[in-house]
Amino acid sequence: MASARGLTVVGVPPLPAWILYIRIAILVLSLVLLGVAAWAVSMFSVGGSAAYGYTGASGMMVFVTIWSLVVYGGSLAFEFAAPHLFYRIVGLILYSLAVVFWLSGWAYAASQAAIVIDWTGGSDYGSALAVCAGLGAVAWVLSIVDLVFFILACVREADTGPKISQAELGQVQPSAPVAPATTGTSEQPATYSQQPYTA
Repeated sequence: MASARGLTVVGVPPLPAWILYIRIAILVLSLVLLGVAAWAVSMFSVGGSAAYGYTGASGMMVFVTIWSLVVYGGSLAFEFAAPHLFYRIVGLILYSLAVVFWLSGWAYAASQAAIVIDWTGGSDYGSALAVCAGLGAVAWVLSIVDLVFFILACVREADTGPKISQAELGQVQPSAPVAPATTGTSEQPATYSQQPYTA
């Protein structure tokens, strides 16, 4: 039976080898999208809106790509350089937020691209937003795959790890039968080992 205990352990879970390629693909897509979104911000700011702090969907995509570069690049660095410092619950939270940010980013870019392309009849800004939406959707799907297999690896590892019993809950079972005490012999204390609780 799967247990969520594996999500609270420190250390890198035993992920399939192809997950590395998924994360590299997310990083490459993030770099490409950062360039396209920055180009879209530069076209959007011609109208003066960016001077007031509003950059629209292109600004959201810049944020999402930087977030993904930090999260996936940082997690790869921790996995290879310092696996003893990899807190799985932090990884779960950051990967989950990345999925939510990718979804909101590409959906916002798609809606703005549809409005801009419909209103202008096609423009560079609308095309850049459409590229952000399309590639953002691909990155979103890849981040979902990464999150699902991360959770599965953590949960499955909890089943294969050492079984921990809790003696204070009465989960200690004798490992050898205890013979009744007889007079004239020295008493040997019974040895107990902790066994998992089975209900």
